[in-house]
Amino acid sequence: KAKEWLRDYLQENVRSPLILDAMEKPDGNASLLELVREAFENSRRRYGYKRIHLELKGMDVTVSAKRIMRLMTANGLVPLYKSAKRYGSYKGELTKAPENLVNRDFHAGKPNMLWVTDLTEFSIPAGKAYLSPVIDCYDGLSVAWTIGTSPNAALANGMLRDACSTLGEGERPIIHSDRSRHYRWPDWIRICKENDLTRSTGAKGCSPDNAAAEGFFGRLKQEFFYERSFAGVSMGEFIDLLDEYLVWYRDKRIKTEFGMSIMDRLCLFNRS
Repeated sequence: KAKEWLRDYLQENVRSPLILDAMEKPDGNASLLELVREAFENSRRRYGYKRIHLELKGMDVTVSAKRIMRLMTANGLVPLYKSAKRYGSYKGELTKAPENLVNRDFHAGKPNMLWVTDLTEFSIPAGKAYLSPVIDCYDGLSVAWTIGTSPNAALANGMLRDACSTLGEGERPIIHSDRSRHYRWPDWIRICKENDLTRSTGAKGCSPDNAAAEGFFGRLKQEFFYERSFAGVSMGEFIDLLDEYLVWYRDKRIKTEFGMSIMDRLCLFNRS
């Protein structure tokens, strides 16, 4: 009604065809907003404007990232982030820790040169779940992971065995961790020796010494865990949801640094 009134007013008082024609033009953002909203929902409300921009670019939709940012902000399509609360498993020195061979340089020239690992905790009404992944520093690939309800030896050792099973001939990465007891137990050390892995640990209670793992957990919890209610979700259902997210993160999630998913980047490397 307001638009009709304004048009009548302009017709009577302004008589400008340019203004009247502009009012008749369709909203240029309507079709774009529909695509942005679809991409946002398909990411389960995890993508910010940069990844939405890359998603649309992959669909041959030419639009600036700033325009997408303005559209998302104006329409409430903004992921809600929260600071990560880190699970700490350090219980004191058990044995002499290996040296820090990484020194906060988490870059790798090719896959399976440098791995990082850590444990993180998820607390939901049904109880607590723990995730133990191995992350490749070359591209952020989740090489392997285990999920359980106790941060025990089986969780860490099972993950490491699965990761080692993916190694090719001559691939013997450094495995970097914090000083937690999970990475000081005899079975962990034995698995490392059997697969010629070189152990490396950061300083006691120093998160930046394992920043690559911390960054992975932060992104994971921002996109999957925080600002979501898991009331009524059983522990088994939660573990399935987390595993599903990790598969999506590895295979489908666009990494802005690459402009494609981690798995697509790895396929390009293997073909080169």
